[in-house]
Amino acid sequence: MEILIMIGQLILALSILVGLHEAGHMLPAKWFGMRVSKFFIGFPPTVFSKKIGETEYGIGSIPLGGFVKIEGMVDESMDTEKLSADPEPWEFRSKPAWQRLIVMLGGITVNFVLGILIFIGLTWINGESYISNSSSRYGIYASKMAADIGFRTGDKIIAVNGKTVEKFNDAIDPKVIFGTNSVYTVERQGQKLEIKIPDDMLRRLSEAPGNEGFLSPAQPFTIARVSTGSAAALAGLKEGDKILAIDNEPLTYFQELKPILRQHKCCQVMLKVARKSVDSVLTLKCTVEKDATLGVYPKFEMKESVEEKDFLSSVSIGFFSAIDILKFNFLGFSKVFSGEVSASKSVSGPVGIASEFFGGHFSWAKFWRSTAILSLILAFMNLLPIPALDGGHALFLVYEMIVRKAPSLKFMEWAQRIGMFLILGLMVFAFGNDFYKLFKKEPDTCKCEKTELVEPRN
Repeated sequence: MEILIMIGQLILALSILVGLHEAGHMLPAKWFGMRVSKFFIGFPPTVFSKKIGETEYGIGSIPLGGFVKIEGMVDESMDTEKLSADPEPWEFRSKPAWQRLIVMLGGITVNFVLGILIFIGLTWINGESYISNSSSRYGIYASKMAADIGFRTGDKIIAVNGKTVEKFNDAIDPKVIFGTNSVYTVERQGQKLEIKIPDDMLRRLSEAPGNEGFLSPAQPFTIARVSTGSAAALAGLKEGDKILAIDNEPLTYFQELKPILRQHKCCQVMLKVARKSVDSVLTLKCTVEKDATLGVYPKFEMKESVEEKDFLSSVSIGFFSAIDILKFNFLGFSKVFSGEVSASKSVSGPVGIASEFFGGHFSWAKFWRSTAILSLILAFMNLLPIPALDGGHALFLVYEMIVRKAPSLKFMEWAQRIGMFLILGLMVFAFGNDFYKLFKKEPDTCKCEKTELVEPRN
C-alpha cells in the first residue's frame, strides 16, 4: 500500500508539473500565431485524446513526461521533411527570434514561478514551522556522518559561523552545511568547542547509507499508535508505552530505534517497556518484522513551534526558499560535473525521486512542498544548455539574435540527435542507478532464520 501511495503521489505531481510546463510553451506559441498540433501529458501509447481546433490534446500511458508539438520546429519527432520547404507564416521558424525565445523559455518560467507560488502559499497558510533551539534540552543526535567530523549526541549548538542559533532549522540550513569554512560552536559537558564543517560535505552526504541524515534534535519518544496485526500489537505494546531497551541495549532517542532493529530483523527480542497505566517496567517478547520495524508510531516530547506569517513575509520567504533550492542544485551539478561528487551516488530516477520526496504516507503539505521542489529542479534541468532541452534551444536562439543568422537546418538536426542521445543515456543511467541502489543495499532478509515470525503488517 505504501508503494502505491508513493507512486501515486509521483504521478500526480509529474502530471501537474509537466502539464503546466508544456502549457508554458503552448500558450505563448498560440499568442504569437504559431500552430500547435499536439499537447500531451505522458508519452505514447495514447490513452485518451481529443482535437479542439487545430490542437490534439491527449494523455499518454507512460506518465514520465509530456510534449507539445509546435509546427516548424526541430524537435524530438525529427520530422524534417516539412522543414525543407519554405516556412509558412504560422510556423515556429517563420517568427522573430525573440518570440521563439519566449516560447522556448515559457516552460522553465512556469516551473520556476510555480515553485515560488507553492512555497508562498504553504508559508501563508501553514506558517513557518521550526524547533526552538532553546527547547532542544537533550541537545542533538549526531548521525555517524556527523560523529565522524566531531559532533557527539548530546551536544548543544550555540552558534553557527559566530551567529547565535535561535531556531534549530538554521543549524541545518544547506547554505551552512554545504558552504565553505562553516564552523559550529557547541557546548559539551560545560565546555565550548568549535567544529569545522569539511568542504566535501556534499560528497559525504551523497555517500551516506539510507536516510541517515546529518544533525537532528535528540528526540525521546513514547508510542502514539500501534498498527493492527503488527509485531508490536502481537507483543502487547500499547499507546503510551516507552521502550527503554531492546535486548538489554538501551534506547533513549527515536533516532536509535531503526539501527537497533536492523540488527535484529526477524529475531525475537526482549523489550523493556515502561507503562504508566500500571506504573511499572514490563518485559515483552517481540519478533522484529522483516523490514526492521515493530509497527509503532512515535509521539515526541518536543513539539514544533509555528510562527504565522503575513502575505508579504510569505512572499519573501517563498521567493528565497526557491532561490536557495536553485543554488543548491547548481552547486550539486557543478560538483558532479567536476568529479567531486559521484554521479552514481547523486543521480536518481523515478524510483529514487518517489522514495526521497514523497514516501509512503500522504500529507497535502508534504506533497505540495515536494512538488514545489521538483518544479524548481525541472526548471533548472531544462535550463541546461543541452540540445533537445529548452536551454539548448534557447542557446541557439541567443546565438541567432547575436549574429543575426540562424544555424543551418542540418546543424539543428544533428544537435537534436546528439541532445536526444545524451538525454536518453541519462534516463537509462538514472533508471539503472535506481535499480542498482535497490539491489546493492542490504537485502531484505532475516537475521534469524529459525525464529518463528509474526505475520507482517500490510
